[in-house]
Amino acid sequence: MKAVVITSPGGPEVLQLKEVDDPQIKDDEVLIRIVATALNRTDTLQRMGRYDLPKGDSLYPGLECSGTIDAVGKNVSRWKIGDQVCALVGGGGYAEKIAVPSGQVLPVPPGVSLQDAASFPEVACTVWSTIFMMSHLSKGETLLNISFQIHGGSSGIGTFTIQLATYHGVKVFVTAGSEEKLAPCKDLGAAVCINYKTEDFVARVKEETGGKGVDVILDNIGGSYLQRNIDSLNFDGRLFIIGLMGGVKTEVNLAGLLARRLTVQSAGLRNRSRDNKALIVSEVEKNVWPAIAAGKIKSVVYKCFPLAEAAEAHRLMESSNHIGKILLLAP
Repeated sequence: MKAVVITSPGGPEVLQLKEVDDPQIKDDEVLIRIVATALNRTDTLQRMGRYDLPKGDSLYPGLECSGTIDAVGKNVSRWKIGDQVCALVGGGGYAEKIAVPSGQVLPVPPGVSLQDAASFPEVACTVWSTIFMMSHLSKGETLLNISFQIHGGSSGIGTFTIQLATYHGVKVFVTAGSEEKLAPCKDLGAAVCINYKTEDFVARVKEETGGKGVDVILDNIGGSYLQRNIDSLNFDGRLFIIGLMGGVKTEVNLAGLLARRLTVQSAGLRNRSRDNKALIVSEVEKNVWPAIAAGKIKSVVYKCFPLAEAAEAHRLMESSNHIGKILLLAP
């Protein structure tokens, strides 16, 4: 098969499409012939040599995919050859085929094309496992979604989170670096859209909430935003850190944590066990897929590239000149 190989740590030019060995499935796995995969920020970090792969993960980038099942292991009962599916994977999505544990496979959501289904597994599992399963975001609360690239709503995580949280009756605040980025966030249901380049988002959050702050923050920035995130939280507020684009170290005044009973959590998705990933995937199918089927959450795909143009796709992601997901299409 063909797969995108990281020939050496470096810029996008190190991504090359090459002939590699076909994957071999285990008894509890399925073989998917890939139609599409989606880019994630982790892919760019892996390309640069700044991401330690969990043991057993594929050396090829790509954390989600969609396609058709070509073969099933002898212990697999739910899936059969020919099923159209999407999947959360531990690397290897930038390829023509991939072996995936059966518990990490999802049916293509009703009303979604097989190609666009590749845009859902990683964001759905990340958002549901963090702000819903762990931070227990609930109807009537408020969410400030601070994500990578533009600190908010127009990233892949952001556009999905706005829709899912709004569907569950949550008032969503987002930040972004331009009015052009904020406009689609508003269209997707964000209640408060903050341009972080022209406004202090802490002050705006306090203004919009009568001085209280938001209940949950999803943050992919890390160090440089930690104090401002804490300052933006309501009593019993929860900060969930899913990325460290703003650094790993900072000084923070802990008084606010004590005074307002705040919780700071952090978790990745890729380094979880197969059993834990299967649990998250099951919860996503139960709680998120119905919203997609009802048309309440739509795929937001900015641009598609052929697999051979993975380098160009990475350049686009790193430019931050996109809204939503970027897809790679297998030959």
